[in-house]
Amino acid sequence: MAAMNNMIRGWGRSAERVGLGLALIALLWTTPALAQRTLEDIQFSTGGGGRVDVTLKLSEPVADAQVFTTDDPPRIAVDLPDTRNGFGGRLVVGSGATSAISAVEAGGKTRVVIDLFRAASYESRADGNALIVTVAGSTSTSGGATVKASSNDPVKRVEDGLAVSGVDFRRAADGAGRVILGFSGSGVSADMRTEGSRVVVDAEGVQLPEELAQKLDVVDFATPVQFIETRRTPSGVRMIITNSGQFESLAYQTEGEFVVEVSPVQPEAADAAPGSRIGLKDEEKKYTGTPVTLNFQDVPVRSVLQLLADVSQTNIVAADTVQGSVTLRLVNVPWDHALDIVLQAKQLDQRQQGNVIWVAPQAEIASFEQAKADARIALEQRAELITEYIPINYGNAEQIAGLLTDERKKAEGGGDGGDSGGFLSPRGSVSFDQRTNTLLVNDIALKIEEIRDLIRVLDRPVEQVLIESRIVIATEDFSREIGARFGLSGGRERDTYFSGNLETNRTHYNAVNQSRIDNANSIRDWIIANDGSPPPVTTLPIPTRGLGVNLPVADPSAGSLALSILNAGYLLDLELSALETDGRGEVIANPRVITANQQEAVIKQGQEVGYVTLQQSGGGAGNFTVEFKEVVLELQVTPTITQDNRVFLKMNVKKDEVEGFVTTPLFSVPQISKREVNTSVLVENGQTVVLGGVYEFKSIDDIKKVPFLGDVPALGALFRNKLKSRSKAELLIFVTPKILSLDTRQ
Repeated sequence: MAAMNNMIRGWGRSAERVGLGLALIALLWTTPALAQRTLEDIQFSTGGGGRVDVTLKLSEPVADAQVFTTDDPPRIAVDLPDTRNGFGGRLVVGSGATSAISAVEAGGKTRVVIDLFRAASYESRADGNALIVTVAGSTSTSGGATVKASSNDPVKRVEDGLAVSGVDFRRAADGAGRVILGFSGSGVSADMRTEGSRVVVDAEGVQLPEELAQKLDVVDFATPVQFIETRRTPSGVRMIITNSGQFESLAYQTEGEFVVEVSPVQPEAADAAPGSRIGLKDEEKKYTGTPVTLNFQDVPVRSVLQLLADVSQTNIVAADTVQGSVTLRLVNVPWDHALDIVLQAKQLDQRQQGNVIWVAPQAEIASFEQAKADARIALEQRAELITEYIPINYGNAEQIAGLLTDERKKAEGGGDGGDSGGFLSPRGSVSFDQRTNTLLVNDIALKIEEIRDLIRVLDRPVEQVLIESRIVIATEDFSREIGARFGLSGGRERDTYFSGNLETNRTHYNAVNQSRIDNANSIRDWIIANDGSPPPVTTLPIPTRGLGVNLPVADPSAGSLALSILNAGYLLDLELSALETDGRGEVIANPRVITANQQEAVIKQGQEVGYVTLQQSGGGAGNFTVEFKEVVLELQVTPTITQDNRVFLKMNVKKDEVEGFVTTPLFSVPQISKREVNTSVLVENGQTVVLGGVYEFKSIDDIKKVPFLGDVPALGALFRNKLKSRSKAELLIFVTPKILSLDTRQ
């Protein structure tokens, strides 16, 4: 066993000289031994200052583990002799100086490799069946392991007198509060944590000028951030950001600035997926990557890109000019969002093709794309021109030719002189033959192929739509009228007879009575001659002489009942008339029309009604002329077929009728009843929709009566005329559009 330990120490010294790759090869050549222990699991936890505790859980206690480090690449290796690997895979950490953890087994031995972003100190200890390796967040020496300090050592730079240079607050467009803590130099190790409604930032070994030790009130900026307090601590500077409501915090550090952004979270989004609302987000871009937690302190950008590539299983290629370091603290952030933040912090940009992402400085990518565009233009300028004849089947060759050259005409009119030839190259031209409906294109082969693809999209048969409309006009009328004529005569005539000249009065009295007797005889003769049928009222009217109440039904076609009672000297005349009408009517119009997509169609049917008008002349005399007015049923519609196979209709429906004529002393003028709907509506294919309707209701209760007598119960009906009228009218307009396919058109 001692020989084995000496051999393992030899491996460690070799790894320090030539790297971990040769050490792994040496491990594979080691003589196999019987594995008695099992590495069951590997876990890690993070602490303050970027510290990471790596816990190796084994099936049995371990006392002979060997730990050593390498500088290029920076790694910590743990050799477990006589141990079988039961963990497998790779564990991504991304916190402090620790990048990832992996384990490999060979020859009955297991080696655990802790990949580092930079060289860092470590400590190891055994705890029962577990071996704990603590990796420090900053460079120092510990545990007997010597590690070189780089020129970016934050401890060294703090000793040079780093201080806070400024505290700034800004409001982002999405309502987030952005706190910027500036330093006089780079290399500061800052740590952020959330404590309830507060975000606390600690910067170790940094001085705070007296004028910056203050508390800022930023409530008026309408962000979650309410107060910002910066104060000294025994070890450096502490910033306390007090917030309100629900929020999410994000921090990143670049060169001499540490930025904390606090974003509001709406109540309905509080339970959303982690990382769905993070500060510094692009409102138009949605991040869907796997959430990661990163805590970097002055880590090379290339190492961060490698870590993100491992997490996302995406190929990331970094240009040689991608250099520098970055400090980030991201908690539960989608990996694609974290990538954008890193690129923004270092003025980098990305271009993606498939699952490969190319990362380079923004200026380099811009220069590359400009050079690529210049090369394409130069190639087009040298390409040979060819002529093609493209027949147009359904469209208009002249219109398509205009479409291909519109952009060039605009560019020539604007005088910008740029490459704005529309769909043609700067040397290309297009003409058309109206007789054969053919395009004549002279251009390079690439542009002609693009024009062919465009014409295949545009030159298609236009879909047609059948629009069927139904106009329903329903009417209902009810009317009832009851009237009476009532009179009593005879008494005054008899008094006159006894008080005046006997001979004259007797003659007058006898004449009145004889007239009534003759009238009664005439009615009797009519009944006998007509087989018992009563005479018409207009033929044998009841004499109106002596009628005291005259409230009959106004309509002469109303039925009536007359009664006359004659006794010695008195005559009672009574006529009851009544009329009741009940009518129902329905008018249905069904105009139908077929039209192409986005083409207006009009169909109408009716007549022109003439009327006479008087045109005054200067001399005072007038001229009579005949003018005509359209009284038609008209359907005017423009359909638009949407991409989801629905129909948008812009339509006007009109139904006119002649209600009657207005009579003037010279001529009659027609009175026209108009019904019209002008609207736009979106309808499913084949669906019937009610465009609109008008419902009219008219009620009339009219009573004419003799005062006092008309209110007498029962008997009062003889002294009044009662009219009751009800009328209803309803207008409904139905429309059904149907898209006609090629095989269903007739």
